[in-house]
Amino acid sequence: MPEGESAPARSLSVPELVAMVAALSALNALSIDIMLPALPLMGADFGLTTDNDRQLIVIAYVALFGISQLVYGPLADAFGRRSVLIYALGIYVAGSVLCVFAPSFELFLAARLMQGIGAAATRVISVAVVRDLMEGRRMAQVMSMAMTVFMIVPIVAPGLGQLILFVAPWRWIFGVLLIYSLAVLVWTLIRLPETLRPENRTPFNAKAITAAYASVLRERQTVGYMFATTFITGCLFGYITSSEQLFVDVFHLGPAFPLAFASIAIAISCGTFLNSRLVIRHGMRRLSHATIIGMTLTATALVAFAEFGLANFWVFMALLALTFAMFGLTASNFNALAMEPVGRVAGSASALYGAITATGGSIVGAFIGRAFDGTILPFAIGLAATGALTLMAVLWTERGKLFGVGQPLVQKPS
Repeated sequence: MPEGESAPARSLSVPELVAMVAALSALNALSIDIMLPALPLMGADFGLTTDNDRQLIVIAYVALFGISQLVYGPLADAFGRRSVLIYALGIYVAGSVLCVFAPSFELFLAARLMQGIGAAATRVISVAVVRDLMEGRRMAQVMSMAMTVFMIVPIVAPGLGQLILFVAPWRWIFGVLLIYSLAVLVWTLIRLPETLRPENRTPFNAKAITAAYASVLRERQTVGYMFATTFITGCLFGYITSSEQLFVDVFHLGPAFPLAFASIAIAISCGTFLNSRLVIRHGMRRLSHATIIGMTLTATALVAFAEFGLANFWVFMALLALTFAMFGLTASNFNALAMEPVGRVAGSASALYGAITATGGSIVGAFIGRAFDGTILPFAIGLAATGALTLMAVLWTERGKLFGVGQPLVQKPS
């Protein structure tokens, strides 16, 4: 047994690792997507004056989800992955209880902030655990496999939310979130080992935290792909915050909205699954660089169709599905490329990466969502713009050279 590695760290098989990472990631996706059909009812119950104000229910969660990761990274590097995750899941459970009973919109938003704070650890620690155990293309493959599994959630979550609304008030949606988070907490308590090696623990103090974050920011590859992911995440958040208005207000789908939303989620899932099959052979750079170019061109085509009044529902769905399928082929590779040089401070690196991409992405997505004017044109322009900004960030990172071949896989011994 290699020095510093414990037996429990080897007891988590690759299939269970993929399933656990997917379950942790799904908590975040479920926290957003399951309530989308209920946003009009929430807005009516809380007396919100404009339809765009109900986007705050999503934005408040995402904002704290991003910022809180800056704390979880150093905590996870100092005290380990498992214990920090358990406490964070407890915060999420408490926030879910408050969501069920909050009597005012202000208190409800506070509860959503608590959910965001708790869920932030799931993103930081799941990535750090994978980085603790493997590197390079294998990490990208495992993250793609986990994302493929977790993408089932956006496919079914709005439909599940709609089913709950058929039989119960909208607050029962948060009861489902409470039950799911408790199940994940129990699974973590029983099965998650500590994957942080003792020699990689860092003190939890200002000097050590500053040094860890400084070491991350010195890595051009990490910083560049961090900002590339921020822009591409803004594209996703812009879609999520606008989806109910696009499908219901523009295309008048009504209760069929979850089916359209699920179709785009399936497209993303197909992209991530395809990436898990191709990335070992073709490499992270070659795949992600090609797909971000394709994604930008497809979004630009959607702008042209919208501008000339040719974007009916089926044209919109076809181009949107193609755009987000390429998103699925891109996101996991950007994540792995950013984390590749910073294995020794994986917790802090994952935290900084997650905080900047989630917070920045939510800001970009909020601008896209707030620009909604009853047509798809502002949304289409937002997609094309974020694609172009992502490509510019990648060009800066790679010093103008795309499609480079990444380093060969070096997997950590088990």
